[in-house]
Amino acid sequence: MDERAKRIVETAVALAERDGYQAVRLRDVAATAQVALGTVYKRFSSKEEILIAALEQEVEKLVAKMGKKPIPGDTPHERIRFVFSAVSKGFVRRPNLGKALVRSLASGDPNITERVASFHGVITALVMTAIRGGTPSDQESWGGDVDERERTIASILQNVWFASFVGWAGGLHDAERLIADVDKTAELLLPA
Repeated sequence: MDERAKRIVETAVALAERDGYQAVRLRDVAATAQVALGTVYKRFSSKEEILIAALEQEVEKLVAKMGKKPIPGDTPHERIRFVFSAVSKGFVRRPNLGKALVRSLASGDPNITERVASFHGVITALVMTAIRGGTPSDQESWGGDVDERERTIASILQNVWFASFVGWAGGLHDAERLIADVDKTAELLLPA
């Protein structure tokens, strides 16, 4: 990303943190970032695309922070809980931004479909790492040796988490429910 694109993303994040999804109007982003509206449109087709770029940066930071150390926990269930707690914490500590990111992820905008799929893929890969007991950097080198059952379990857990995340963003339940739903699902899917 060039400097202007970074400034646009940072501005959108600041607006979303302060006033939520509706505050990320491209005209306001351009004015606050001190760039022309055409500059915004040259780099991003929609506010969803800007917010997904912010999400990608957050995910990169999370994976880098987790680093090359094994995911903490003695069992797959404990490690899965750690992964989802870490991911959820990043969203709920800045609730207006977290809710804006959920709306962007669930927007159905065809311009960001591949990037949304990539986000879900990274979360699924982290869960697979947790099941296996590896390090987050392991997910980058997986090839054909991935167990289909592990992939299915990881995908189901990621989908349950995301559905709960949408519920949290919509005000249906609190942040603790994000982890509780994943915990219950992990108990059902993984042997003790």
